[in-house]
Amino acid sequence: MGTSPDASPSAGQLAAELLGAMAYGELSAFGRLSFDSRFAPTLHDRSVLAKIAVGAYGNFALLNDRLTEMGIDPEEAMLPFQRSFDHFHERTKPGDWYESVMKAYVIDTVSSDFYRSVSAFLDSATQQFVERVASPDQATEVLRVLLRRALADDPRLASRLAMWGRRLVGEALTQAQRVGMEHPRLGPTLKSGGDARAAIKRLTGELAEKHGRRMTGLGLTA
Repeated sequence: MGTSPDASPSAGQLAAELLGAMAYGELSAFGRLSFDSRFAPTLHDRSVLAKIAVGAYGNFALLNDRLTEMGIDPEEAMLPFQRSFDHFHERTKPGDWYESVMKAYVIDTVSSDFYRSVSAFLDSATQQFVERVASPDQATEVLRVLLRRALADDPRLASRLAMWGRRLVGEALTQAQRVGMEHPRLGPTLKSGGDARAAIKRLTGELAEKHGRRMTGLGLTA
């Protein structure tokens, strides 16, 4: 159950910050996936990643419209996250197609887990909206299938992709901690109170555990 909009004077601001972060994340994903599709070994694979990029832009459009309906300028909501998100992607540039697919999968799933965890502290309408936009969907499954196929075709990829996955999730969790500390309302503290740093540490621990289960499902070591 989400809290009512009046449960906390910060609830509206939290919603705006969360949707702003999500919007920039989706806009960034659109550009990144469109660019990374150049690594694809076949035109079919290239079209698959392009389709996922289009889906990311569709999510961005939904978030953009939602922020506008709330009376919030979408660009102003996104700007506080631009530098840190861009810096994260600069640090994690993939070297080939396989690393591109792994990055898309890890970022898609970890960010979805983060956004849905934070949305639990919002009003039910916003929570349902975030669940709809951020929940694992067909794109997540397509990325998983691409990774499984690549690993089946070339088992030697396993150690390299496992190492790349560990680096990605480490960077992603550091990014989540940074965002939580730079934007304290995004730390899961509205209900529980207490120290924001400890709350964010608990959250990142949960994210790491979920990521580990997904990597195990791919036959990789988290």
